[in-house]
Order: sequence, then C-alpha cells, then structure tokens
Amino acid sequence: MVPAETPTGGWRRFLGAWMAGNSGRSPGRSVTSKVTAILDAFLPSSELSLNTLAERADLPLSTAYRLATELVEWGGLERADGGGYRVGLHLWEIGSLATKSATVGAVAQPYMQDLYEATHENVQLAVLKGHEALYVEKITGRRAITIKTRRGGRLPLHATGVGKALLAHAPDELFQEIVAAGLKRYTPHTIVAPGRLRRVLDEVRSTGVAFAREEMSLGSVSVASPLFDAQGAAIAAMSIVMRSTRADLKRLAPAVRTAALCASRKIRDQALQLQPHPLQAQSASR
Repeated sequence: MVPAETPTGGWRRFLGAWMAGNSGRSPGRSVTSKVTAILDAFLPSSELSLNTLAERADLPLSTAYRLATELVEWGGLERADGGGYRVGLHLWEIGSLATKSATVGAVAQPYMQDLYEATHENVQLAVLKGHEALYVEKITGRRAITIKTRRGGRLPLHATGVGKALLAHAPDELFQEIVAAGLKRYTPHTIVAPGRLRRVLDEVRSTGVAFAREEMSLGSVSVASPLFDAQGAAIAAMSIVMRSTRADLKRLAPAVRTAALCASRKIRDQALQLQPHPLQAQSASR
C-alpha cells in the first residue's frame, strides 16, 4: 500500500525512482517504458525472481532492483517468499477502478455464483485474446478439482471448453491461423486433427455447448457456453470444470447453457456497453 508518511509520499518516491533509473540498456528508452516493462514481465507469471524480472524487462539488474524496490514501497509490487516479487494489492485496486462501465465479468458473476452454489465445482469465465483463452474470472471451492487456470492466465483454444466455445464463433481466419501454428497435443485425448476440430466446432455452433474431455488435463472435463453481446458477437465463454469420474454432462450442459443465455440476455436487454475487463487491458500491453 502507499507509504504512510504522507498521502502522496509513496508516489513521489516512486516518481523519483523513475527519474533515477534512466540508464537502461537502450539509450533512447524512456523511464516510463522501463516501469511498464517491469509490470508487463508478470504476464503471464504470478511471481518472478529479480534476475527473471530484469531479463524479461530487458533492464540492468541494478535498475530493475531500484524500480522494483520503489514499486514495493508504493504497493504496486510485493516481496514474495524466497526473495522474488509478485503484483501488489495496490495495483489491483487501481486496476479495478479502470472503468465504471460494466465488464463482462461483472455481468456474468451472479450467474457464475449460481452455478457454483448448485455444483460446488470450478466455474470460470474467459475471453478471446489472440490465439488463446484469457481467464478473467474464476470461482472455486475445496471439493473442486485442482485446475491449471487462474485469473489472468491463458490456455489454448483447441484443448479447452471455453476455447472451443469462443473459437466456434470466431472468424474462420482465426481457425486457419491456429491450425497453421500447430495443434499441440496436451493429453492423448487432445484434438489435433484440423478436420475433426472443425466438425466439433460445427457442433458447438449448433448446440451452444462445448466440451473438453480430458483434453487439457487428464482426469478433468469441462462444459462451456458462449456469452453474446447485443450485436450477436461471442464476447466470452463460461464453463464448469470438474473431475471426469463424477461428471454428469447431460445435467451440466443445460445448466451452463442457461447461465450463459441469462448473462447474454442481461447484456442485450439493458443495452450494456461493455468495457474490456481489466485483465484484458493488462494483457493487451504484452
């Protein structure tokens, strides 16, 4: 948080670090670019050592240390166990104020909560970001299976339920780009044949529901459905992820589909002008 000596003391010291750090590896590089490079280095990692931070930001170790130290004092970063750094709460607080308009996460949260209360399984919300699904919201519980996703994390489109739901409604050019880049196999069940993936996406468009059956991680399945804005564009996808041994897909699919439809209807009926989720804004700077 901001240091207590004055209301703006931490911010002034932070600005002082900006001015002092103008000796990076690139002679024409501004101090602002160095600070944003430090913050960008945490995408997609949640915790970094000083060496890794300096390497990703392309800064001398001394400059990275000086700026990181001032960011810690300001509250933008926090010291992690083992001497590393992670994003600080003060930066999250500022990010949450980025817009007063509705975000898709704010609209979807009540319906995600309903799904969680009904199932006590992992409930997630993702948006399309480049060739990946960017996870912007997540609700989990103690009995839910441990999964790879986290807020701000990314996973491939072809191997996840939310990814298929988004890809099914994206322009065909995106499908071609993903195929050209190669469909990576994560488990023996991952779909890596372009023709089979296209048929699956056709079914998703027909039914409004996408499945990932142990395609990203063995032992877990996901059921996802897209959210649409007032213009009919798929702007996000909601999913439940649970253990494959207790998955009742026939019961879960209508529940997820209904939750996504309700969120889409709220967006349409209230004519909400959705703004990018704060995590999308952060990710765009990569």
